[in-house]
Amino acid sequence: MSDLDTFTLLPLQLDPQSKAVSTSSSSRTLQAELAALNTLHRSLLSLETPNQVPPPPVPVNPKRSANITKLRESGNAEHRKGKHAEAVKLYSLGLQMALGRPLWEPQGLVREEVAGLYANRAQAHMALLAWPEAAADAEASVEAKRVGNSKAWWRRGKALVEMGRLDEAREWVRKGLELEGEEAELAGLLKDVEARLEKTRTAVA
Repeated sequence: MSDLDTFTLLPLQLDPQSKAVSTSSSSRTLQAELAALNTLHRSLLSLETPNQVPPPPVPVNPKRSANITKLRESGNAEHRKGKHAEAVKLYSLGLQMALGRPLWEPQGLVREEVAGLYANRAQAHMALLAWPEAAADAEASVEAKRVGNSKAWWRRGKALVEMGRLDEAREWVRKGLELEGEEAELAGLLKDVEARLEKTRTAVA
């Protein structure tokens, strides 16, 4: 029997005042979908448009796009000045604004913005020697944009190396090379990781 022939009765409840949908089910997937639905509902209720009708998805809000771009560029400027902590703050504000876009706006745009901001924040964390934070941000950047994002692949790999997680770094960089092709910096990092692993094995032997 196909999924189209199956009917599953879900334990859903509707709050009479807020109209929020909830469930007693322990399914994380269902809870995540309901959370997204309730967030969209709240977004629609907060609209300042006639009859609370959402605007067409294109064009996107130009003010938000301009503010996100300005925050990213300001973060880049602070990073170049060596003010890496300030850069982290600016990138974080940009991420907050990008992730706060209404759900009806193009998700491809959100992913592009988020990927760049996470990658830049990872670089600032690296300059601060905050390797765990750098690794987490670089991974988030790759999750938003897996191909055409070699810098984020490299930054997480480098952060893993600095944390001494060499086996994990090797697997990560190999995966990056599969998607990005023989990108020079990634290939160079893989050679460095393998050399370190060989040195470790030799020392143990």
